[in-house]
Amino acid sequence: MASRILIAAGLGAAVLAGALPAFAQAKKPVAQVTVTNQRAVPLTAFEIATASEQPVLVAKLAKPLAPGKSATLRLTKAKGCAYTVQGVFADESETGGDMDFCRERVIRLTE
Repeated sequence: MASRILIAAGLGAAVLAGALPAFAQAKKPVAQVTVTNQRAVPLTAFEIATASEQPVLVAKLAKPLAPGKSATLRLTKAKGCAYTVQGVFADESETGGDMDFCRERVIRLTE
């Protein structure tokens, strides 16, 4: 069964929304994102790359992420807002897709 990615803006982003003009917050890339495994099986691999013709790996999960746990990934060489994410779980199911990290900062992996 394929997993779905649910994305939610972090509380900090919600607080900033009232303080910054919409155009300013839409263009600022983030330095880190949080990945939360809400599945019943461990997340064994997770990578984030730029969404370009020549993708560049900017973050990788260092060790498996247990069910119900979260990890913060620092983006190295972060550039722009568009990224792709790919993950593999212990039951061999996969997840992935395109994301806008200028708008979303939390990745919730669900059943």
